Amino acid sequence: MSHSIIGCCFKVHNSLGACLPEAVYHKALEIEFQASGIKFVSEKYFPVYYRGQLAGQFFAYLIVDGKIILELKSTLIIKEIYRTQLLNYLRLSGLRVGYIVNFYYEKVEFERFVV
Repeated sequence: MSHSIIGCCFKVHNSLGACLPEAVYHKALEIEFQASGIKFVSEKYFPVYYRGQLAGQFFAYLIVDGKIILELKSTLIIKEIYRTQLLNYLRLSGLRVGYIVNFYYEKVEFERFVV
């Protein structure tokens, strides 16, 4: 599944190019996933509990195949805080695999995380 996801990211990037807003890549990936028959949920919200009480929520851009979080970026530098954020999303969601995908440069960049 990971190979298919990254392939879709490359297709979107090859077609649209670099440095567009993250929302554009998000919508384009939704279109590409649908065309490729890849199941996904867009902007899925996850509750966050503290001491058994709801403390808030966060959302992940895309959850692919019910197992993989995609965190989309269009930024010069993937800062450590983005990595920490994705790792927290994985921990709190109970999912094990996530990708940071950066569309900023001439070639799409990605980092894979497994917890």
